Amino acid sequence: MKELVEACHAEGIKVMFYYSLLDWHRDDYLPVGKTGGGIAGRDSTKGDWNHYVQFMKSQLTELLSNYGNIDGIWFDGHWDKPNEDWHFKEIYELIHKLQPQCLVGNNHHLAPFEGEDFQMFERDLPGENTTGFGTKAHDVGKLPKEVCGTIAGSWGFELKDRTRKSFQEVLKYLVKAAGHGSNLLLNVGPMPNGEIQDYQQERLKELGKWLSVYGETIYGTEGGAVSPTDDYALTKKGNQVYLHVFKTDKKELLINNLPYQVKKVSTFIGKKEIKFSHKNNSLRVDLPTSTDEADLVLTLTIK
Repeated sequence: MKELVEACHAEGIKVMFYYSLLDWHRDDYLPVGKTGGGIAGRDSTKGDWNHYVQFMKSQLTELLSNYGNIDGIWFDGHWDKPNEDWHFKEIYELIHKLQPQCLVGNNHHLAPFEGEDFQMFERDLPGENTTGFGTKAHDVGKLPKEVCGTIAGSWGFELKDRTRKSFQEVLKYLVKAAGHGSNLLLNVGPMPNGEIQDYQQERLKELGKWLSVYGETIYGTEGGAVSPTDDYALTKKGNQVYLHVFKTDKKELLINNLPYQVKKVSTFIGKKEIKFSHKNNSLRVDLPTSTDEADLVLTLTIK
């Protein structure tokens, strides 16, 4: 583990540990929660919640004491026992005491708890809750946001998994996440031998190639004041707003309730000026008649 952390740091890669709050195989965690039915029937009288909490604190102390600088802890599993007292205040204080710079996030699908540094959204965009188990719109807070999703249908390796997202699906997920002002955590599920499946490697390489050209429209940006739709997403950096058009076969695009004063619209590639009108906070843009771009990007220069 230490060698892995050191290797990441040597390449300038941040290190965050995924920490499973639930542990169905420990007796002191008993009774199992709502997702642990596969190992039901064990003696729940052996359960000792306070002992289990102390076990978690001891594990976190080891992780944050023996492996150098750790950039974050990514908690998951609160949903297994949502009504239990997880002692998060004590746990978060412990983390920040051991490594003050270490970010804390928790995949509990609720409004942020005190002591958390960012809010995460599983398989969904902030406030949309298309999964049914996600974070409701009124629980979206003001912390930095992270959207997490998969290239396949499963988080881990699954031999019969045939839910393979196309490049355009993954790209749209990335752009929409940025349009919400969110970071994207794009998951891969390594095979038993530790290798990443070919098609997942392809998606990562395709995204890398796209970002080598359009990275300016994603990295270091904030959400563009209007929530993404199936037609477009906006990101903003300084006096530049980047308009990502998903349906490039349209002749024009209308964006309502745009709070910016637009001075000029041009293509990101080639800087060709585009005709537009902006009245009563509604922006109408004439889209290029032909494009080979999977994701057409226009630049709005604002006052």
